[in-house]
Amino acid sequence: MPRPAEAGGEARLGGPLPGADAGAQSRQVTGLLRRRRWLAALLLILLAVPGGAVWLYANARAMPVVRRLDVALPFPADAPRRPVTVALLTDSHLSGPDNSPERMARIVALVNRLRPELIVLGGDYIGDDKGGATYDPAQSIAPFAALRAPLGVVAVLGNHDARKHTGISRRQWGDLFGRIGIRLLDNQAVRRGPLAIGGLRDIYTGRPDIPGTLAAMQALGAAPLMLSHGPDAFPLLPDRAMLTLVGHTHCGQVALPFAGIVYVPSRYGTRYACGVYREGRRTMVVSAGLGTSGLPIRMLAPPDVWLITIHPR
Repeated sequence: MPRPAEAGGEARLGGPLPGADAGAQSRQVTGLLRRRRWLAALLLILLAVPGGAVWLYANARAMPVVRRLDVALPFPADAPRRPVTVALLTDSHLSGPDNSPERMARIVALVNRLRPELIVLGGDYIGDDKGGATYDPAQSIAPFAALRAPLGVVAVLGNHDARKHTGISRRQWGDLFGRIGIRLLDNQAVRRGPLAIGGLRDIYTGRPDIPGTLAAMQALGAAPLMLSHGPDAFPLLPDRAMLTLVGHTHCGQVALPFAGIVYVPSRYGTRYACGVYREGRRTMVVSAGLGTSGLPIRMLAPPDVWLITIHPR
């Protein structure tokens, strides 16, 4: 299986850019539509073969791959000069047939065995109706109550967690998370050890207050870690030493042999599809997530958990 790409910002944007040549935009859109048709055709072929359908479904139910990264950030003077480990879990989309509370309990146990000092949750806890069990907001986050980390657990919401899908507000989400000991951030910041963690409102269903969140992080006087549901906020961040952790893309959920990831739900197309990206002094990790959206399948885009070791610069 291909590993997530480590890339900079040189890839093409997936959507039209201001001032771009009209012909280039047309060719870009045509190419994207063609790739999506190839993907649809391949999926139909695989689903038509019982063995292929079983394989795609088994990939979705698999335990996540643990991916690791080392980064350096400027620690505050009052912090011990030792690394801090952060685990990123995102896009659990708790719903059957591919995900269940029992599978999430196994994933939580796996993360606890990694012994991270801080755990961050990247949103999209609500799952689609894929023909199996569905869960309400409280049930969708209940497995996270068993997470254990000395610096605690911090979360943001995703586009699937918006009121139009769940019927509850961000404030109500905050109450649900608070009952299980998790801090939900909504354009807010909190300090945990040497880290100033900013949590942005979901960019796909709300308005992230980037200047306000950055100001709140700076006031905490610690190493900046930005948590956002998806990668579309990354280009809007200033060029300074900062780590950004996101999900949303599912690493395409289905990647084609040789062609790779052909579609992710982002205005930047596949530019920030999966893996580690470095632009200037900024670093971003894009996780494949844990669950699925739409169809309960994955191909060459396995679920993952990231364990990031942050070293003092």
